[in-house]
Amino acid sequence: MTLLTQAPRTFMGVPFSRDPKGAKAAILGVPFDCGIHPFRIGSREGPDAIRDQSLLIRPYHPEFGDLNLPEALGLVDCGNVRLTPSRIEDAFAATEKAAAAILEAGAVPVGFGGDGSVSLPLVRAAAQKHPGLCVIHIDSHTDAYRPDPDHPLDASTQFTFAALEQRVSATLSYHLGLRGTTMVGGVHDHGRELGYNLITLRDYLRRGPETVAAEIRAAIGERPVYFSFDMDVFDPSCAPGVATPVWGGLSSREGLDLIRLFRGMNIVGADVNTVSPNHDVKGMTAFLAAAVTCEILLLLCPDPAA
Repeated sequence: MTLLTQAPRTFMGVPFSRDPKGAKAAILGVPFDCGIHPFRIGSREGPDAIRDQSLLIRPYHPEFGDLNLPEALGLVDCGNVRLTPSRIEDAFAATEKAAAAILEAGAVPVGFGGDGSVSLPLVRAAAQKHPGLCVIHIDSHTDAYRPDPDHPLDASTQFTFAALEQRVSATLSYHLGLRGTTMVGGVHDHGRELGYNLITLRDYLRRGPETVAAEIRAAIGERPVYFSFDMDVFDPSCAPGVATPVWGGLSSREGLDLIRLFRGMNIVGADVNTVSPNHDVKGMTAFLAAAVTCEILLLLCPDPAA
């Protein structure tokens, strides 16, 4: 009798491949968190949790394209970056290298965090391939805080370094969905000093989703976009399993509708981060993250209305 080795669990059951050549998009798990939160540690386990729950996602979306999404993109799952979470610089270097390989193969990397810090190495890789990169960052936090001189790299400074390293065009980049309390003062002011455009959740809802999206689309135009989605932009009632939950967030419907507003933009990289399975309830946050990923992948498909 031949003993078969079980293939690794992949997003939506798509093929596992270490070579994404020929694919238009590829999933890349980044099982990393900085481990500095006082009691919400565990988003390093997020990538596999999203994959587990993704089996509930069907391949066709009749309302938005009615195509077999994995087949249309030739989607593959490249597995997880090999890293040690306690070694931040090494983990970032390995993540950047893995994402760069996907980009060089001609595919769009879609990273699974991990905490929000994983956006920095993923952005670094995308910026090397796509000069003039802009960021659309959906989050309740700017993640553009002033760095701690002794420990500068963490899940609150990734977009600070993206700007300081000139990886992104900060004046054409947006942090959208901001709300809630912060550990220190001057957080929003610092983000603006770096050049970023900040839109609070209150302003987004007051002005209206279509108006805000039209402003962002007009500003960025056809420039390359890195799309980062932090799951804590959702209200904890629908996404409890995140690293830093904040009450008063988006409903699941509002969050998914928000992503759809950016259809047709030049998305060259993306991530979905901050799923913390240890704090989830029956996998509901991971399931919602899988749905978010599906919507982001739809952004990579031709717009049937175009």
